[in-house]
This record gives sequence, structure tokens and C-alpha cells, in this order.
Amino acid sequence: MSDDAAGGQVYAPPDTLEGLLQRGRGLGALRALDAPEAAAAAVVEVVRRDWRWDALVDDRALYLARLIRESGLAPDPVLALLAGDEDDCERATRILELLALSGSAEAREALRAYVREGEHWTDVLESVADAWPVEWWDDLSGVARARLGGERPRLWRSAPWTRWRVGAETHPPVRPRRPHPLDVGPSGTRLLEILADGGSARHTRIEALRSLAGHPPEPGLLPLVPGLAEVNGELPLPGLASAVLRLGPLAVPEARAWAADGRPWLSWIGVQVLAEHGTLRDLPVLLAELVAHEAARQWCGPAVPAAGIARFGAAGAEAAPVLRRLWLRTPHSYERPALLKALAAVAPAGLDFVHTESLWDCESGSRLLGIAHAPDLPHVDKRLTELRDDPMEETEVRAAAGKRLVTGVR
Repeated sequence: MSDDAAGGQVYAPPDTLEGLLQRGRGLGALRALDAPEAAAAAVVEVVRRDWRWDALVDDRALYLARLIRESGLAPDPVLALLAGDEDDCERATRILELLALSGSAEAREALRAYVREGEHWTDVLESVADAWPVEWWDDLSGVARARLGGERPRLWRSAPWTRWRVGAETHPPVRPRRPHPLDVGPSGTRLLEILADGGSARHTRIEALRSLAGHPPEPGLLPLVPGLAEVNGELPLPGLASAVLRLGPLAVPEARAWAADGRPWLSWIGVQVLAEHGTLRDLPVLLAELVAHEAARQWCGPAVPAAGIARFGAAGAEAAPVLRRLWLRTPHSYERPALLKALAAVAPAGLDFVHTESLWDCESGSRLLGIAHAPDLPHVDKRLTELRDDPMEETEVRAAAGKRLVTGVR
């Protein structure tokens, strides 16, 4: 039985090896490493296809690089991706540059060879210049200049181009225009007048919302909010939610009415305000929103009401079963740390295994929670040592693991 689908891909149930690996769960890595030969096909499949729910924020590169390294698999599936389209090439680059940092000469040479011959070579070169020691790519200057043929690279103000001064010779830097000392823009009152004028052009109202960010919070915005939708009425004007959230607790009374509104965009702004600034009386609204996300399998967003519920600690214990199910099932790994943090806030008992599993999770936020809360056991200490010493690991995670090993403080 399938669980959820995105982009034509169907996620396996979250209690299967395939489903765990697709979601980047720590338990999936543990099971794969317990029986690497039996899990090899599943690992290759999760490398070959991009299972991220949201490719912009869901992490997988380090998770997959570790699976390959610790399972003793050859990087062949990743090398095949390197020869694919731009998206596949980007995924492969992230994995291979990590494997190279971990000591894989094959991965390192594969990316260097791609810079010499590959189609998306500038993207790969800029990526490795950001991730690798300079001596690993500095000798490719001649190759890069020859391949550019006098053209300026797109990101010529970043490495490696700044080091090689490519682009700077024929294209002087663009200096930002100095603002006129009297050019302070419209007053907050004038901006509110623009927003209240139904005849104002869309771009004018959007610019007014952006300009409000440079002014003290304007409570006069609140009565205007329900009328600040796009032309089709299905979305808010860009920047509206940010402008409202700047008002903090001042927006709570109106947000309670918005949260019950039939327009999803307005309801969601209300929920965001209540999650950050609501009181205990708003807990039922946040719980209902969390339940609605689960019922609709709407994986983008439950972290917002979850964080709001977490503010109330044990008073939000009723949410614990929903939070646990969302944490177990969500394919949107970016939201998993917030769900676990909320679960620990409202019902902390019995989470030792969950926090331990999180030490192998694909998301650094989950690994940090595991470091902070996993029980003092020999296999936890072993994993903390691995995280501290792994050259592929993120700096913040390595530091946190090292600190706990030294101080013993959770």
C-alpha cells in the first residue's frame, strides 16, 4: 500500500526500509547499515531518484553520501547522475564533493574531470570551490579560462572567479548608488493610504508593503488585511504575512477572526500569528490546524502550528499523538525537527529511541536534537564520536557532538 505521492513518485509506507530511506529517516540508515547487502538495491534506488518533497529545503546529500560510504557501495549510481540533466548533476555534485572530503579519490577526480569536459561545468566548479580546500581546484584555472573563451561567468563575484580575477578585468565592479540623505520614502501613513486605495495598482501596493518593513510596526495595517489579496482572491499580496507578523501580539485579536475565515490565505496568516503570539485560549485553534494538516496529508506547514503548540508545554499534550504520526510519516524532512521539538515539549516521556534515531537523520536540525537529548548509552557515545570526527558533517553538528562528549551535558 502506498503512502503519499509527489511529482509522479509514490512514497512507500513509512515502516518499510524503502519508505524510511525515501524520507531520510535515521531508522532507515540504521536498518540499511545492519544488513548492507540486503539493503543495497534500496539504497541505490534512493540515490538514483530524488525523493525530496521540497528540493529547495529538504536535505539528502550528506545522508546519501553516508549510506554509500558506510555500506561500502561504489559511487557508480552517483556518477551516472552526474551525466544527467542540470538537476541530476547538481544532486550528484553535492554527494560526490562530500565523498571526496571523506577521502574518496574517485569522487574527487570525477568532479574535476567534469569541470574539464561536462556540460554544466561552471555550476560544478563553483560548488566545489565553496566546499573543498583551495588546493583541490585552484589548478583548474587554465581549464576554466579556456572553456569560458572570454565570456564572464554568471557568478563572477564568487569563488573561484574572484580568486582568479576572471570577469573583473573587463567588467568593473558595479558600485551601489548612494542613497540621497533626504530620500526616506513615503511615511507610514501614506503607505497605509496606498494599501487602502482599491484603485492602486498591484505593483504599487506590493511596493507599499515592502516599504513598511523600513518603518515602525503600523497597527493601522490590521483592518486592511482581509482586502489585500491578489486579483483572483486566492493568495495574499506578496509581503503581507511578513508585514503582519512584524506587529507581534498587536495582531492577535484580529488573527483570531482571520484563523476562522473561509479564505485559506487569510486563515493561514491568522494561524501564523497565533502560533507565535497567541495565548492558551488559542491552543484549540492550533491543534485543529495540526489535525487538518494530517487529515489532508498537507506536509508543508504543520511545523507552524506545532511550534505554536510547543509554547504551551504539557498543556498541549493532546497534540502528542498527531505530532508523533506526522513525525513518523512526513516525507518533508525539513519539518521533522520542528515536529520532534514540539513532541518533546508537550509529551517528553518515551522519546529516547526517537532522539537516538535522529542522530542518523538527514536533517542537521534533527541530528542536533539527537545530540542534545539522546540517552547516555555506549552506542550513542560511539555515534557522537562519529559525528564529531566526520569531515562530511556540518560544522555546527560536529561542534555540538564534540561538546557533549567533553562535557557530558545533554
